[in-house]
Amino acid sequence: MPKRCGWVKMNNPLYVAYHDEEWGQPLHDDQALFELLCMEIYQAGLSWETVLNKRQAFREAFYGYQIQAVAEMTDTELEALMDNPAIIRNRAKIFATRANAQAFLQVQNEYGSFDAYLWSFVGGKTIVNDVPDYAQAPARTTLSETLSKDLNKRGFKFTGPVAVLSFLQAAGLVDDHENDCEWKGLK
Repeated sequence: MPKRCGWVKMNNPLYVAYHDEEWGQPLHDDQALFELLCMEIYQAGLSWETVLNKRQAFREAFYGYQIQAVAEMTDTELEALMDNPAIIRNRAKIFATRANAQAFLQVQNEYGSFDAYLWSFVGGKTIVNDVPDYAQAPARTTLSETLSKDLNKRGFKFTGPVAVLSFLQAAGLVDDHENDCEWKGLK
């Protein structure tokens, strides 16, 4: 059996697939980046497993994360999602999804793509960190604090430095696979 990061819950196929196929892979597609950012928002205060298990329902609720469609959702549409048991029914997080879509569009307008904006924070290259044990990895870094401040200034919600670091790891800007994980350094 391949050696994976210690945080992977081996009894959940979604978790294993997420680690093996997505987490830490450099991502440059704006729609996929938006979905990952939203997932990090939903995860705040909850387990990542909960978010993964509800991922498909979130995709359905938010128009497949088509950024323009989410940005144009009405208060009535967002309120209706509070009755959807298949998603995390946190009003602030649901409304933050729309606010973040609107802010995302502004960034795209200013930089040409969210990808260009985001990757400019790491000079276009993945930062590979020394992670002997995931439990010892920091929850926030100078990079996540800097990006968090900039996102918040631009109107993004639920983008504190801890959530931002998780997003940077997920989107492959930061490779925080454990040193003995077989996915370390793979791109």
